[in-house]
Amino acid sequence: MSVVTTVRGEEELFARTAHLFATASEITCAARDLNTWAATRRAPDSLVQETEPKMRKLYQSGMLLHPPTAQHVHTAAAHGAQVRVTQDDINETVIIDRRFAILAGDLSEGRRSYGVVTEAAVVQNIQSLFDAAWRSATELAVYRAQHADLTTLAPQVMELLASGCKDESAARTLGLGVRTYRRRVAELMTALGAESRFQAGVRARELGLI
Repeated sequence: MSVVTTVRGEEELFARTAHLFATASEITCAARDLNTWAATRRAPDSLVQETEPKMRKLYQSGMLLHPPTAQHVHTAAAHGAQVRVTQDDINETVIIDRRFAILAGDLSEGRRSYGVVTEAAVVQNIQSLFDAAWRSATELAVYRAQHADLTTLAPQVMELLASGCKDESAARTLGLGVRTYRRRVAELMTALGAESRFQAGVRARELGLI
């Protein structure tokens, strides 16, 4: 028997897992954007818990460059979730009570596939990978303090990059030195998990930043 059940689309995922979220005491989540787990944030009134589960949320740093997304992340922290930020590539995963895991798959024809894992040994391995990524990540408040300038300038820097503006002209527009501007571009690429400016543009579009 397969230890992974594959489902297609958010509606099927929600139909199969809503009861798990509604009764969970602990949920851990790793995500690159908010759309991946949109279905898991909905629950009919009949399944809403009286007591919120313990939450750990690991987000890729590029999410904090988009103001509405950043606000969602900050709201989650304000409501008691433990939130950390990583600049590493992460496997998009939800783990419920250390007993069930959901792995996000690829998009096809507008629908994402998800793997629902129930085999204890496999779930434990997935949990171990999450815990390792969590340990190496940065607490949200610390990350915000370290990258305040980048978060503020990111929208303008991305617009200038998308326009094809030369570094010297872009730096003047922002009132920065060329070296400082290029450092901000490098920081932005790191936050987006990109190895080139072109890749940064692709990633920014995927996140809805430009």
